[in-house]
Amino acid sequence: MQTTMNAIEFAGAGGPEVLRAVQRPVPQPGANEILIRHLAAGINGPDVMQRKGLYNPPPGASDIPGLEVAGIVAAVGAEVSHIQPGDQVVALIPGGGYAEYSVADARTVTPLPEGLTPSEGAALLETFMTVWTNMFQRGQFRRGDNILIHGGASGIGTTATMLAKAFGAAKIITTVSTPEQREASLALGADVAVLYRDEDFVAASRQATDGRGMDIILDIIAGDYVARNYAAAAMNGRIVQIGVIAGPAKELDLFPMLSKRLTHIGSTLRSRTADEKAALLEELRSNVWPLLKAGTLKPLVYRSFPLAEAGQAHALMDSGQHIGKIVLTMTDSVA
Repeated sequence: MQTTMNAIEFAGAGGPEVLRAVQRPVPQPGANEILIRHLAAGINGPDVMQRKGLYNPPPGASDIPGLEVAGIVAAVGAEVSHIQPGDQVVALIPGGGYAEYSVADARTVTPLPEGLTPSEGAALLETFMTVWTNMFQRGQFRRGDNILIHGGASGIGTTATMLAKAFGAAKIITTVSTPEQREASLALGADVAVLYRDEDFVAASRQATDGRGMDIILDIIAGDYVARNYAAAAMNGRIVQIGVIAGPAKELDLFPMLSKRLTHIGSTLRSRTADEKAALLEELRSNVWPLLKAGTLKPLVYRSFPLAEAGQAHALMDSGQHIGKIVLTMTDSVA
């Protein structure tokens, strides 16, 4: 087996221009790890934050970006028995996806779900696990809830919309930036898709729910959205902070949180332990994998780029014009 591999690293903090191709040693799996030869890797918001110098990898993680991969098992550690060399798998990793190989804790590796291509598999775990933990576990989403999903055209947003529809939301409202994204969001199951530059999502939330407001709000934006989320929320509403793209909230009046008895929580996935991620993955296998198998939903891949064009992929990510996930591929034959 080869000893070096093509990889992408950040030459410093900045824009897409800081991504550069390098040669790195192929990592070696430990006793409870699996070496994966990548077919594809997903691009996610944390990759962009790491590129900007705002989100360092956790201790012990690779500095190579990339948190989710699909590929073929190249080798397994001595204590791994449920996965064998040659198996096609998807994996959640703390870093190292923008490369030809990575090692993954065996607890966060699972067979590629039936019916998915490698590119779709590479767009699966980071986003679906993030949405599941924040929307269902922490946000306590229930059938019949009204839900507001910010960044409705993002990987998080498209996944949350599909899951909210599949699990019986009463009203689904998303915020998007273009008419094309509005059409796509409505096609995925949103009842209302708000063009946030021109329309007020607070007013749209009240109108769509006859003045009740939103039971749960998933927010990747922060900034001035925090106060507006409080205004859009229903009594006893739950607001789950997944990202902070617009930075911190400033001069925030907390009285609406008190008067509406709101719950405002947040979390990240990357820093969780392998055992926590394994438990989350098991919930997905039980609750979401049957929907994938039935074709009821699947990861939405907007565009794929070869690994060497990771900079162009990040430029597209920064533009905000995509609908769904952007994926890097490591071979020409990956669909």
